[in-house]
Amino acid sequence: MATLRERKTYRDQVLRVLYEAVEGNRLLGITGAQLRRDLHVPEQDLAAACTYLAGEGLITVDWEPGNTPAMVTLTHEGIRRMEAEEEKAATGLA
Repeated sequence: MATLRERKTYRDQVLRVLYEAVEGNRLLGITGAQLRRDLHVPEQDLAAACTYLAGEGLITVDWEPGNTPAMVTLTHEGIRRMEAEEEKAATGLA
């Protein structure tokens, strides 16, 4: 099982990769398989990160049998959070 630091890193990575992949469009998503390939995250840790982020209202997840994310999309709140982080980085406040 991942450490607390690793779990937080996985969550941040999921949000960042998803935001970049869909370019802030709520109508687009990416597959769990693509996330796993892009992040090199163990399947169990990816599922845990997605479950957490969905619970926070930042993403939505369509699940496959076996607790595997099939499709992951950003929610409106997820987009707002990522845009705020992008603005902070652009102004040097990050």
